[in-house]
Amino acid sequence: MAAKSSLNRSLPGIIVSSRGASRLQRGHSWVYRSDITGAEQIRPGSLVSVSDGHGRFLGTAMYSSSSQIAVRLLAPGPIKNFPDLVAARVRQAIEYRKLVVNHSDAYRVVFSEADFLPGLIVDRYNDLLSIQILTQAMDSDPARAAIISVLSDELSPASITERADARVRALEQLASRDSALVAGTKSSTVFTMNGVRFHHSALAGQKTGAFLDQRENYAAAEQYAHGDALDVFCYQGGFALHLARRCNRVTAVDSSRPALETAEKNATLNGREVEWIEANAFDLLKDYAAAGRQYDSIVLDPPAFAKSQKNLPSAFAGYKELNLRALKMLRPGGILVTCSCSQQVSQMDFLEVILSAAIDLRIRPRIIELRGQARDHPILLGVPETRYLKAVICRLSD
Repeated sequence: MAAKSSLNRSLPGIIVSSRGASRLQRGHSWVYRSDITGAEQIRPGSLVSVSDGHGRFLGTAMYSSSSQIAVRLLAPGPIKNFPDLVAARVRQAIEYRKLVVNHSDAYRVVFSEADFLPGLIVDRYNDLLSIQILTQAMDSDPARAAIISVLSDELSPASITERADARVRALEQLASRDSALVAGTKSSTVFTMNGVRFHHSALAGQKTGAFLDQRENYAAAEQYAHGDALDVFCYQGGFALHLARRCNRVTAVDSSRPALETAEKNATLNGREVEWIEANAFDLLKDYAAAGRQYDSIVLDPPAFAKSQKNLPSAFAGYKELNLRALKMLRPGGILVTCSCSQQVSQMDFLEVILSAAIDLRIRPRIIELRGQARDHPILLGVPETRYLKAVICRLSD
C-alpha cells in the first residue's frame, strides 16, 4: 500500500471515514462530504489521493468543492495524465456500444459513472452528438478538449452540442453556460430506433432529447401490443409510434404541447395515424375510467415521481393511482406496459404497488417480462444509482 501511496505524492490527499472507505471497497465510487477530512485547501475539480484513517491508499478520485458527493473515485491506482485517461475511457465506451446497440443510430455513448467517467453524458442521434458535463473535473478545459477530440475522431459527427443544465451547473458551482453547438453547424437530424424514425433538434426537448433508455422497451411493447392502445405520458411518441405498427388504433396523451407537436411530425414521418391529446394524465385517466373506456394495450411512462427518499410515499400513491386506473380499463387479454424511472423506487417496491392496485380490483395480472433500461445505459455493480428504470409488461387473463 505504501508504494502505491508514494506514487500520488504530487496530488492533494483526502482521508475518508471508515464508512466512506467501506463504500469504496464495496464497489461504489462516491464518498459524501460528511465522510471526508483534509479537503479545506483543495481546489475545485482537483484530482485527489484517497486514503482511509489508517493511511491505506484507496485510489485516485475527482474532488468537488460544492457537491455533497465530494469524492468520485476514478481508479484504484495512481493516474498519470487525467485528459489521457478521459480520452481512453471515452474510446472504451464507444467500443462497448458496438457490442450492445442494434437496429438504431441513436443511443447513449457515455453514461457517467457506469462508464467510469463521472459527470459526463454523451448521446448520439444519427450524425449529431449531444453532451452534458456535470462535475467540476470534467468541466476543466483539458478534459473538455479530450472529450471533444475523441468523439470527433471516433464518431465523425456533423455537429456536437452541449446541453447545459443551469440548475446542476449552479449546484456544482460551474461557470454559467448556455446550451450551444461546440463543433459543427448542423442542429437537427432524423434518427432511427427499431425501424421507427424520429425528428431531433439538438437544442430543444428534455435533457439531451429523446428517451433513449426506453429504446429496447419500445420494441418489447410493440411485440405484445394489439387492438386499441393508449399511451400515457407519450412525450414525442416513442411508445405510441411503435404501437402504431401493430395496433388498430392508438391514442397518446401528454401535457406538453411542444412534445405533442413533435410527436405529430414524427407520426407524419412514419406515415402513421395517432390521436394526440394534450391533457393532465391523472385527470384524463380518472375521466376515462369513470366513463368505462376500454383498451387492449396501455402504456404508462411517467416522469420520476421520487427524487429522494422523502418523496416515496407520494410517489407510491401516484404510481398506484395510475396503475389502478389503467388496469381497470384493460379488456380481458389486455397488455399493460408500466414504467418507473425513479431510482429511489426499487423493482420490488414497484411490483408491490402494481400488486396493490390489482388486489383492489380483484384481478390477477400475469407478468410477461420484467425489464430495465437499454443496454447502452449499463448498470455498474456496486453503484445502485446506475440502475433506475423499471418496465413491467403484464397481461390480464382472458
